[in-house]
Amino acid sequence: MPREDQPQIKTYVVDTNVLIHDPTAVLSFEEHHVVIPMTVLEELDQLKNGKQAVAADCRQAIRTIDRLIGDADPHDIDNGVPIRRGEKSEPLGTVSIAMGAQDDAEHGLPDHLADNRIINLLAQLQRQHSEKTIILVSKDINMRLKARGCGLEAQDYQTDQLVDDVRYLPTGYHEFEGSFWDDIEKVETVQRAGITEHLIPRNEAMPAYQINEFILDQQGFIGRITETDSERIVVKDLFQDDLMHQQVWGLSPRDVYQGLALELLMDPDVHLVNLTGSAGSGKTILALAAAIELTVASKTYKRIITTRSTQGLDEDIGFLPGSESEKMEPWLGAIVDNLEALHEDDENMTSSVDYILSKVPMQFKSLNYIRGRSFQHSLIIIDESQNLTPHQLKTIITRAGTGSKVVCLGNLSQIDTAYLNSLSSGLTYMTERFKGFKHGGHIHLQGVPRSPLAEYAEEHL
Repeated sequence: MPREDQPQIKTYVVDTNVLIHDPTAVLSFEEHHVVIPMTVLEELDQLKNGKQAVAADCRQAIRTIDRLIGDADPHDIDNGVPIRRGEKSEPLGTVSIAMGAQDDAEHGLPDHLADNRIINLLAQLQRQHSEKTIILVSKDINMRLKARGCGLEAQDYQTDQLVDDVRYLPTGYHEFEGSFWDDIEKVETVQRAGITEHLIPRNEAMPAYQINEFILDQQGFIGRITETDSERIVVKDLFQDDLMHQQVWGLSPRDVYQGLALELLMDPDVHLVNLTGSAGSGKTILALAAAIELTVASKTYKRIITTRSTQGLDEDIGFLPGSESEKMEPWLGAIVDNLEALHEDDENMTSSVDYILSKVPMQFKSLNYIRGRSFQHSLIIIDESQNLTPHQLKTIITRAGTGSKVVCLGNLSQIDTAYLNSLSSGLTYMTERFKGFKHGGHIHLQGVPRSPLAEYAEEHL
């Protein structure tokens, strides 16, 4: 291995699921040495064919490795090829491809499983280089447990984990006991075009306010931060009665947090809205009501694109009959359920829903068919986005073209993907990354207005 004069250099053995989670993961280990087992390349090769999202990630990972290895000779590949991240940048760290530990198989785990072959390789490297720190990096908890059971060091891939606890994620609002104005020494209030704004000088005691966050107090004041810099913040006064009595396609907010969500959803200058909250907090029905209002009534957008990630969706959609939209409908039942809820008071709910579906240019899209597309003047709703990796979420958001808006919905306590948790979810990553983006906003919805039964279940089960 290279750089034996630098004992601080560590060797990381990368598992297949890490490269699927982040196809450019090899570039994330800075000055350290990255080892890609031959077993990992074989698994990537088996998964690379097809239109599934995982196949596209495998192909990108293979291309990244090929670009780094280049025309290096076998000796260099075995010892480590310097990793260049740009044409003009100095190389940092090395990458190598390692064969399995066939000669020492009797000293390790049975090699009929790919996981065991990787662990055996790790053990072989540790025996050959006992002076070095060799670490397995895997998204698979059981894989890490097996490695530790063999006396080896293992850890999760944490490069894209921006927070240590989801409780520290921004909620999108700051709540004050009593009055917000009690701690404000100086303020300048201006009115223009029917809008009241408060210009407040910054001080050291203030929270780290971000643009498009909200301020709430127990005296009934509600404000939205529209500008922020090192010297001041500008707060737009949102009158509580106006906020709570707004109607969007017949839907009025049930609490102040839903009112804040509708404020962001209906603002054409906010291009990304991120709604999180427990089951039944109103994420989907708010997004759908705003989407219909903005496409049918105001014509702000030309169409609605709805998609989601569900375990098994990539495989099962191919076996369902009908067109892409018809195949997606069983997975997007939440959309139809909420359409029915919006029109439950109509004389004929079924006719109303059929009428809306015929009038609204709503398209259901599988993640498999989104890559390479560009959606212009579209409102894109990503349901169950907590099940997406940061890389997958980036793939979808970058499809938004001119005049488009993206709405991400998710509940971080209901993750169904094997190698994701609340810290590594793309929803968590996006919430933290877009903090302070002047055309983005995030609201964490409170309560469970769906029903007393749903509220009790959320709290006690």
